[in-house]
Amino acid sequence: MSVTPILAQAAPAGIAGIPEPFGSLLFFLPMIVLFYFLIIRPQQQRVKQHQQMVSGVKRNDTVVLNSGVIGKVVRVEDKEVGVEIAQGVTVKVVKTMISDVRARGEPAAANDSKV
Repeated sequence: MSVTPILAQAAPAGIAGIPEPFGSLLFFLPMIVLFYFLIIRPQQQRVKQHQQMVSGVKRNDTVVLNSGVIGKVVRVEDKEVGVEIAQGVTVKVVKTMISDVRARGEPAAANDSKV
């Protein structure tokens, strides 16, 4: 009578002999860190820089809006600014829609109610 030996098989080893679930973690962890430093962190820094720029807007600053319109700030409120886009034409714009401050004006009271 012939008996076939039963070979015990060990759990499959992953990277460098580490069990499979932990081996895949060792692959994805550096990828997550790489994505953080290449994508997430720079975006957070840009958002912070934009918020500082927008909060520092004052009267007589020349600004560029997200739509490409260039104008001069004539009034600053909490969340909105009055932008003069042509002589005598003033529009109310949400502060977050300001994409760039081109030229800083002279210091003036930020919450001046004059138009």
